[in-house]
Amino acid sequence: MLNKPPSLFQRPRDAGNETPPDAALASGKHRSQYRALAVLALGASIVMAGCGRKRAEEIEPVVTVEAVHVVRSEIRQQVITQAVLYPLHQATIVPKISAPVQKFYVNRGDSVRAGQLLAVLENSDLAAAVAETKGAYEQAEANYETTAANLPEQIQKAEAAEKSAKASFKAARTLYESSKKLYQQGALAGKQLNQAEVGLIQWQTQLQTAEQQLEKLRSVGKKALLKAAQGQLAAAKGRYEAALAQLAYSEIRSPIGGVVTDRPLYEGEMATSGTPLMTVMNLSWVVARAHIPATEAAMLKVGDPAEISVPEDESKPVPGKVTVVSPALDPSSTTVQVWVQAANPKDELKPGLTTSVTITAKSVPDALVIPRSALVVNSGETYVMVIGPGDHAHQTKVQTGIEQDGKVQIVSGLKAGELIVGQGAYGLPDDTKVMYQTASND
Repeated sequence: MLNKPPSLFQRPRDAGNETPPDAALASGKHRSQYRALAVLALGASIVMAGCGRKRAEEIEPVVTVEAVHVVRSEIRQQVITQAVLYPLHQATIVPKISAPVQKFYVNRGDSVRAGQLLAVLENSDLAAAVAETKGAYEQAEANYETTAANLPEQIQKAEAAEKSAKASFKAARTLYESSKKLYQQGALAGKQLNQAEVGLIQWQTQLQTAEQQLEKLRSVGKKALLKAAQGQLAAAKGRYEAALAQLAYSEIRSPIGGVVTDRPLYEGEMATSGTPLMTVMNLSWVVARAHIPATEAAMLKVGDPAEISVPEDESKPVPGKVTVVSPALDPSSTTVQVWVQAANPKDELKPGLTTSVTITAKSVPDALVIPRSALVVNSGETYVMVIGPGDHAHQTKVQTGIEQDGKVQIVSGLKAGELIVGQGAYGLPDDTKVMYQTASND
């Protein structure tokens, strides 16, 4: 029967107080075996510890994400809204008089030029009034010319009358003085002296009248006569011009060049003063009128570039620019009215059509751009996860700028070419190991 070898960690039992030589030898062998087995056990424990650390490293969590590069490209801050098209120039022609339509010279859809005759209203009575007032005007004009021509002759007559009155007054005064001396000498009766005195007084009165008349003609009279004649002429001219204006009102002319878009009446029907007779639109330029919230309108200014797209063909937007940003809010909608003007040489943009308007408030041609989905906002701070060495993602604070179509401008915090987490960054701890697939940032 074979003996069982001793346990690795059990010492051999003593056999009495004395140890035989062969037993001593056996005991030495057992101690060597014990040491060898102890070394093996220690090495095994070291190997097992190393394997444990390796497993711990192998089970480090790895998060799968989508990564993108920070790129440089143009980005625009845009306001997109709906608008209604209007012609830039439009004339709703309203007659100033009421009369039947005698003749139409254009139809709906005809092109017209500024000043072109469009229609004529019945005007026989107006033509007669023009003839009558013209005659009165010509008569007043002739009277004025006669008054101005005859005035020097009247002054000459007044000068002659004054001269004659002076001579007669002088003779009457000499007669009175002689008669007075003779009366004092007793050689002349008192009755004759009285007659001489009366004659002196009469000629003195006539002289004063002649002097006043001459003075009046020379100063006030001359101006007054001319002014009266001139007033009569102006009144007659005014009545004549008023009659001409009434006659002109019967001729309907276009104030602008464009296209006749409306003509509700027919020849013979009554055109009423204050009621539209015809509408002319200039369609070479159009204006898109949009109502925009005040927060977005605050970014806009006159001259900003814009595009107008029609629903039928949105792939071919028409370029335009902002021409009006209303300084006040619309009280009914609390929005701001903004006008975008565009050329319409091919009449593609029809007034009354609802269109889409895109206004560029700001443009940065060489901006750092990342997807909007890459941003993480936490406690008022904005950051992105930058993928660094060892594929570890690190939180990096950034400052953003304008946004467009799901992309955002990075003002500070990143550099072109850096790799960041584009999808899946939300809730991702700092220094997380990631496994990623690179996506395009176009």
